[in-house]
Amino acid sequence: MGKFRYSPQDTTLTCLSLVFFLVDIVLDIWAVVNFYQEESYVSLSVLILLLVVSSFLVQAFSWLWYRYEESERDPKEKLKNQTKVQKCFSRRQIKLLHVFQLGIYFRQAGVLEMFFCGHCSQFNDSEGFTVYMAHDLSMLRFFETFWESAPQLVLMITIMLQQGNLHHFTVLKAVGSMAAIALSVTMYHRSMRSFLLEKQKQHVISSVVYFLWNLLLLSSRLTALALFASVLPCFIFTHFLCSWLVLFFFFWRSKTEPFMSSTCGEWLYRATVGLIWYFDWFNALKGRTRYKTMVYHGYMLLDISLLCSVWCWKKITDPPSSKVAQLYAVVAAVSVVAVYILGLFLKMIYYWCFHPNLSKEQLKGEDTKRSQEQHLRFSSVEDVVDMPTPASKDGDKDMDDDTMTRCFYADDRSKPAQPVPEIKRCNKRMRMLAENFYS
Repeated sequence: MGKFRYSPQDTTLTCLSLVFFLVDIVLDIWAVVNFYQEESYVSLSVLILLLVVSSFLVQAFSWLWYRYEESERDPKEKLKNQTKVQKCFSRRQIKLLHVFQLGIYFRQAGVLEMFFCGHCSQFNDSEGFTVYMAHDLSMLRFFETFWESAPQLVLMITIMLQQGNLHHFTVLKAVGSMAAIALSVTMYHRSMRSFLLEKQKQHVISSVVYFLWNLLLLSSRLTALALFASVLPCFIFTHFLCSWLVLFFFFWRSKTEPFMSSTCGEWLYRATVGLIWYFDWFNALKGRTRYKTMVYHGYMLLDISLLCSVWCWKKITDPPSSKVAQLYAVVAAVSVVAVYILGLFLKMIYYWCFHPNLSKEQLKGEDTKRSQEQHLRFSSVEDVVDMPTPASKDGDKDMDDDTMTRCFYADDRSKPAQPVPEIKRCNKRMRMLAENFYS
């Protein structure tokens, strides 16, 4: 029986996640009240729309994943792998929590329960349920970042530019919001490292570099969108719709493996990927994506250049309505483009120096090997998620021949096939994304 415990890095990130989770709620309420008091009803309407749509989408994904989990596992496993929080609610009550937009808080409570148990004392986690829950929550937070936080930051910067309110405090607040978005992306990146055998040997500097290049790319993209929206606010919606349709069509025609277990859920996921690509690259494509990534960043760099050029042109041609000097406008536009190029340079450094390149077979093979070694040594388990349990008495219809073959020891081929000891369950959604990311 394995023991679960949090590493110092995971403890720090979990605490930061909780802090940002609470701060985000407070800031949302503060922004709504502030817009209402200032009688900025247009901005208030856009903000409420972002909050409502984002909340409904997060609850939809959360509930769909609960349904998939129930349909894929037998009742005994469901009862065994439940937190105390989950045992307090029936399936119908959990559904009602999602209807009333409380599903994400329900998940957060379960993860916090496992976190405090793992931090205060080691406890049995033979099925890897803690990591499974953390992966789902990390994925939902990642989606929410681009459904709500990124558009909300564009709205905030746009209002600042239109009002000419570029004080040190407001600029610092915008930079802090960008850092929070980049941190959310970095935490999603770290959650995928639980599929790597040598996770503990990877230096923290790799996460720092990952955070920095995401911060630069996102800052440039969000600033360019805000600059454009400040001079042509009506056309930003047209720009978003046209760009999203192109990105959505590209992902749909890529014919990737299904991420969701239902047709409606898969279309919702495709629409979400298109939205994420509008702001930042998300490796949801199968196989080698070097050239596709280069095409994407070339498209983004061209789009950012055009958005900044339009803003600069409007500032130069409409000087009576502009409070920004022409020279400053040119310098600002060039700086935004330069920041994106610098982010691409840091991204190349990350992939050259820190990114582990593994094929799909290597990634799964390492997980299986690690599971066998852990059972033989009865060692402690730290943030691992392995292959599904081999065939039991009732059989496992989802186990293919190749996976079954790798589950047996090579030196026992002459003996009757024996399943390996029970190993940890796998979050199939995160494994698929990890295979795409590390390929």
